[in-house]
Amino acid sequence: MTQNLVEKTPVTLLGLGAMGTALARAWLAAGHPLTVWNRTPDRAAALADEGARVADTAAAAVAANSLVVICLLDDASVTETLAGTDLAGRDVVDLTTGTPAEARARARWVSERGARHLDGGIMAVPPMIGVPESGGYVFYSGSHELFERYQETLAVPAGTTYVGEDPGFAALHDVALLSAMYGMFAGAAHAFALIRTEDIDPAAFAPLLADWLVAMAPAVHRTADQLRSGDYTKDVVSRLSMQVAGTPTFLNTAEQQGVSPELLTPYFELMRRRLAEGDGEEDLTGVIDLLTH
Repeated sequence: MTQNLVEKTPVTLLGLGAMGTALARAWLAAGHPLTVWNRTPDRAAALADEGARVADTAAAAVAANSLVVICLLDDASVTETLAGTDLAGRDVVDLTTGTPAEARARARWVSERGARHLDGGIMAVPPMIGVPESGGYVFYSGSHELFERYQETLAVPAGTTYVGEDPGFAALHDVALLSAMYGMFAGAAHAFALIRTEDIDPAAFAPLLADWLVAMAPAVHRTADQLRSGDYTKDVVSRLSMQVAGTPTFLNTAEQQGVSPELLTPYFELMRRRLAEGDGEEDLTGVIDLLTH
């Protein structure tokens, strides 16, 4: 009885923080030959026991394989780590969190050194890596050819979503989604603050809050449709004028509960500005135009 062995793409990984270590273990578990490097060598010891080859220097790690994945603290640390390495002929996938401008500059920097570049934005936390059912994934942008070449390997730790040839698009999608997440967290924080001093169990309140946020989430599709069509009065459920008229209730309730309104007032102010210069019959979509002008 014979066994067909599929040759797995060798991977070099620079950076073994919590996310880098999770990525490393996912590739090792899937049978990919893995070379790792970390500024603090102690972090690589456990991975060596699991089958990883530990390089003494970043240059040696880069030289080991064509596919070089970077997962470091920030863009400056990428520059510092790659200084003195020979990138010629290498395929560099940068999963370091950064801005779109940094990603575009990095793509040019890598190209000038004879390598190809793919940028990634990780939409997951370390415990989600290597767990397909977790829903974690990574945005990728840059060379589509490079993405197609390594997609199977890149999909081992988390799902893959390609968002365009512009190297900055992965970072832009990443930050856009995370910005929405923090906005949601801000709203949840205000909601919990309102009930904090009352005889209301936060654990009993939490499912109500979670279900409400889930119920409201599909509104983003209406917003997208209005932005695409340019008609902000299309399929409006709650008019801007009505929502602005209701804002004093939220502010007065916060005052009565001894809660700062500072998480709400910036958005309410934008709503009032839009109403003053726009159409009260439209949706909240016009606020976006105030942010982009």
